[in-house]
Amino acid sequence: MHAVKVQLLYFDGCPNWTVAEERLRGALERVGVPATIERYLVDTPATAERLQFVGSPSVLLDGRDPFPSVPGTFGMTCRIYDSPGGPSGAPTMKQLVDAVKEAASA
Repeated sequence: MHAVKVQLLYFDGCPNWTVAEERLRGALERVGVPATIERYLVDTPATAERLQFVGSPSVLLDGRDPFPSVPGTFGMTCRIYDSPGGPSGAPTMKQLVDAVKEAASA
């Protein structure tokens, strides 16, 4: 396994980014991947468009979003994730663990 570049994109009006960050920290610890989470505040619609920001929170592992979404939909919105328990405002711990494992072994 190798180190993974981890970014968390969010906007201040989203209540779910802190939950995502907490779960992401737990996933990194569980997998044993040394990483610092780089927070990136998306503060304007123009920035959202430039970054192809599909909603808050968004997790990027080595520059890739491990959770597919509707292509071409960018903006300052709260993101909804498909999870085993139904729609959620953040990926589950298991989803993040699986994504980190995949990124670290690539």
